[in-house]
Amino acid sequence: MQIIPAIDIIDGKCVRLSKGDYQQKKIYNEHPLEVAKGFEGAGLQRLHLVDLDGAKAGEVKNWKVLEQIAGKTNLKIDFSGGISNNESVAITFNSGATYAAIGSVAVKNEGLLLQWFMTYGVEKFILGADVLDEKIQIKGWTEATDINIIDFIKNYSQKGVQQFFCTDISKDGLLQGSANDLYKKY
Repeated sequence: MQIIPAIDIIDGKCVRLSKGDYQQKKIYNEHPLEVAKGFEGAGLQRLHLVDLDGAKAGEVKNWKVLEQIAGKTNLKIDFSGGISNNESVAITFNSGATYAAIGSVAVKNEGLLLQWFMTYGVEKFILGADVLDEKIQIKGWTEATDINIIDFIKNYSQKGVQQFFCTDISKDGLLQGSANDLYKKY
């Protein structure tokens, strides 16, 4: 088992949202690099870095935070939020991400994602699915879909994707434990 901590970023600061609600934002540290170094100091090797501004806007916003953490730690970073076009996926990798974590594009534009697999290699991508009642939510949890999480994972597994992450929005940020019942279904 590998523990992969996450840092959610809004306006360059570490935040926690309750159930994905941007109005219920709590800033818990103004220095993401400090938090990332703490994870590295604890022996962790990976980091999931989420650009919540980018997710909401549909374009990468906090790439400077990615660049700073990638340049000053040895963490393997999977970066997500706003990776929506060729320019933003290039910014993600050029800023130091080891992996691009994709959500909305995987739901809305499978053809584009398959092009990225051919350009960068499918192994460079992690697919993220944020779910509410087993249905995927996109654009920083602001848009609902009718796509079932299990069907989504099965589809992309057949295309060579090996890494997925799933967030149960109903539990996120509430410190109530993980969604084991959901995770056992796959």
